[in-house]
Amino acid sequence: MKLHSAKRMHNVKLHVDSEARPGWPTGHDRVPFVGEEVFCTMGTGEVTALHGKTSDGSRLLQIRLSAPGTAPFFAAASNVLVHPHPETATGPGPGPLSAGSEEWLS
Repeated sequence: MKLHSAKRMHNVKLHVDSEARPGWPTGHDRVPFVGEEVFCTMGTGEVTALHGKTSDGSRLLQIRLSAPGTAPFFAAASNVLVHPHPETATGPGPGPLSAGSEEWLS
């Protein structure tokens, strides 16, 4: 029986490279806000929604990549990098929670 090993992703592709953005904390250390730019394994994207917590205790983020025509996807906040100074990050800034956010989980 031949496995489809060519289609499997390697672990190195599943974890964000913290050296790509030196000094940027993970989303577990500072939860990003809706509309903020983040860096993930696929590149830069924008947080479109915050959801519940994942098994590692970080928030579940819905992210849309900056590349046109890409569908939004979900990622654990612990696996994305956020700007270290939210006041200078791109996006509208912290504000009301988006639809689908669970305020009681904060």
